[in-house]
Amino acid sequence: MAFLACFALSIGTASAAELSPEKVKSALSGLEKVVNQTRQKTGVPGIAIAVVHQDEVVYLKGFGVRQSGHPSSVNADTVFQLASVSKPIATTVLAAMVGEGFIDWDDRVIDFDPGFRLRDPWVTREVTFRDLLCHRSGLPDHAGDLLEDLGYGQAEVFRRLRYLDTANNFRSQYAYTNFGFSEAGVAVARAAGTTWEDLCADKLYRPLGLNSTSSRFADFESAENRALLHVRVDGKWVAKHVRDPDAQSPAGGVSSTVRDMAQWMRLQLAEGQFDGKQIVAAAALDETHRPQIVSRPPQNPATDRAGWYALGWNVSYNDGGRIMLGHSGAFDMGAATVVNLLPAENLGIVVLTNAAPIGAAEAIAASYLDLVQTGKVERDWLKFFTGLIESTAEPATDYSQRPTEESPPLSAESYVGTYRNSYFGEIEVSNRKGALQLSMGPKQTLFPLRHRDRDVFIYKPAGEMASGLSAVTFRIGTNLQATTVTVENLDINGLGTFSRSPSEK
Repeated sequence: MAFLACFALSIGTASAAELSPEKVKSALSGLEKVVNQTRQKTGVPGIAIAVVHQDEVVYLKGFGVRQSGHPSSVNADTVFQLASVSKPIATTVLAAMVGEGFIDWDDRVIDFDPGFRLRDPWVTREVTFRDLLCHRSGLPDHAGDLLEDLGYGQAEVFRRLRYLDTANNFRSQYAYTNFGFSEAGVAVARAAGTTWEDLCADKLYRPLGLNSTSSRFADFESAENRALLHVRVDGKWVAKHVRDPDAQSPAGGVSSTVRDMAQWMRLQLAEGQFDGKQIVAAAALDETHRPQIVSRPPQNPATDRAGWYALGWNVSYNDGGRIMLGHSGAFDMGAATVVNLLPAENLGIVVLTNAAPIGAAEAIAASYLDLVQTGKVERDWLKFFTGLIESTAEPATDYSQRPTEESPPLSAESYVGTYRNSYFGEIEVSNRKGALQLSMGPKQTLFPLRHRDRDVFIYKPAGEMASGLSAVTFRIGTNLQATTVTVENLDINGLGTFSRSPSEK
């Protein structure tokens, strides 16, 4: 989910002096009312929340169930997949490495990962960790995510990024890229002689005692007290999908509990200190909070405030000029999370849910920040965020209606064959018992093709980026044999066309 994963909003007007411990705690009853109302309106199966203030965990609670239709209750120790809330955790780990002098934010990535390549040789030579971590590398939005959906592993996704055009966008355009971000973390870990997953444990999880936090999917999957992912099917929440995000672990692969996340928020708000010990150098951690690039230009520059992206954090400003740090996480396959920090007020809230993003997590967090600052919920945040998600969703082509004048296809042999392109690799169209099938990815996963009109067929993509049906369009040569095939959902950056293998022409 591209939008909510990087969303930040200016909320509230109170000053630091107004946020007394009594006011922070008195707002908790209102928070529970908001949670119950949100669950009643949305049916979200499970929610867990932590609130910290002035280095104290003032609230830890779970609501609902880990799996719809089962009695397994969510509590403060239920493990959730964090999705893109993994990003500010990743930059906390990298800040530790900066503080130790192992890297600098402005070091070139290629000096730590000599095999790293982007399409433009100059960008390859110059791109820094800072560039990747604030999404200004020039890579297009969500570069590599479709490769992950097709089953490519981390190393191969990184390798194939070199086929994407960075145009003239290097350091001039913000474009949210999970795999560009992940390259930064993996490059540092490799140079340190370890894995990203072990580096996180060594530099952050163990020092903070985060015993239920991991950057490995296998650890989440083996946790007994874990929240399953849920999507809506015919109006009901169903635990349908399993999402293994190891390929983009720095950007989206962390799993954790609100108990553990509360300790991490304490570290963030205490400038890298935890229980009296400096775990991460304050100057290095501070840099992750500084705006680097405009991520949300103001629609009306006369009245609207811009949104900014720092290093793994969104940065925004409220009416009183106070800073809010935040990040949302979203798996369309069934998770939605958010963390918001008000550093000047030493206040933080994290909300984890086990349901596909509908704005529930963000609405709960925004409502609490209203309650604690102004004493009331200022607007219907659930309606606001739900509408925002719906308005920014990519409109899918409606293939439910048949063409009014449908033309029959050519014989199956006109379409059967192997097709290739440099970015997505090889696909195969085969005839299985009289029906065409499309196979894609390193495991050549099979997808049935349904005829629509003449040389256009339809299939149902799978994975995090999948959204509705997609067209598969063949271009026929003079010998009544297809020369190319364009797969609609893969054609986001104009790379969805595959050419027939030369040996088959």
